[in-house]
Amino acid sequence: MDIQIDISNVIIDTPRLLLRSWRETDLNDFYEYASIDGVGEMAGWKHHESIEESKNILQTFISDKNIFALELKNNRKVIGSQGLHYSWANNEQKLRNLKTKEIGYVLSKAYWGQGLMPEAVNAVIKYCFTALDLDAVTAGHFIENNQSKRVIEKNGFTYFSQGEYFAKRLNKTFVENKYILYR
Repeated sequence: MDIQIDISNVIIDTPRLLLRSWRETDLNDFYEYASIDGVGEMAGWKHHESIEESKNILQTFISDKNIFALELKNNRKVIGSQGLHYSWANNEQKLRNLKTKEIGYVLSKAYWGQGLMPEAVNAVIKYCFTALDLDAVTAGHFIENNQSKRVIEKNGFTYFSQGEYFAKRLNKTFVENKYILYR
């Protein structure tokens, strides 16, 4: 069962990150990581080709109120995003009565391999189960995306099934592994 959320006034504090709503002043940081080839493609979208493209997407992030900016505490730089989206579990007969959200995330290539995304995902899972009172959180990764797979495993998700995901912005279908974590 999908629920509406609004993270516009939420701040989640982790040892190295602040997860907060997006601001228009984040545009340059957003474009910096979203324009790197290979970053967005890991999540199903083409890297940004102009700052105008980033600006339009940033406006969507701000208005949708369901995507956190990941701000690195030591330099106040936004280095990624983490969203709470409609979950594939809503389409599964035996799961559709559960209150669920799907966690999706992207991290600047310059910060890969430092444990930042597992830290952020863990904090958002806690937020989902306490503040949002969700029954479960889901996640998924394209089978080629081993970094995402590790984030999911480190946060205790259980494999559920394999499926296909059509990435509209890439006009490509990916094989996707789906996972669930119950409260």
